[in-house]
Amino acid sequence: MDQAAPAPAVIEAYGIAQIMAAIPHRYPFLLIDRVVDLIVDHSATGVKNVTINENFFQGHFPMEPVMPGVLIVESMAQTAAVLVVATLGADAKGKLVYFMSVEAAKFRRPVVPGDQIRVHVTKVQRRMNVWKFSALAKVDGQVVAEAIYSAMIRDR
Repeated sequence: MDQAAPAPAVIEAYGIAQIMAAIPHRYPFLLIDRVVDLIVDHSATGVKNVTINENFFQGHFPMEPVMPGVLIVESMAQTAAVLVVATLGADAKGKLVYFMSVEAAKFRRPVVPGDQIRVHVTKVQRRMNVWKFSALAKVDGQVVAEAIYSAMIRDR
């Protein structure tokens, strides 16, 4: 008799307090405000509300504020880190998720104050303590950035 695989665990949302409990990032470098639609060991969506109050807009660029692409990629990495912590559960205690590599990063259009970025992250593979992800960042349903990247899980 065939047994159907159990349905993956779905976590509706991580609020800011849960994100801060899961990853060590803090202001001004915490670049996600919420994580929604998290499917353990598969995917998650990070939400970043971009406001003119972001410290990087003082210099990037004062007369035409644009969110730096590297910070969009960092928001992808932070979303993936929350996914890793949710997947590992209790095994995540005492561990950190470290960025290892970025491949195929592309930026399609500027992200500006007032935008809400939705970062769609999918686990591509996991080999021991190295995880690989694919991500699309969207504003109003349009892709603004994409990347493939890897992270390593290490003891603190």
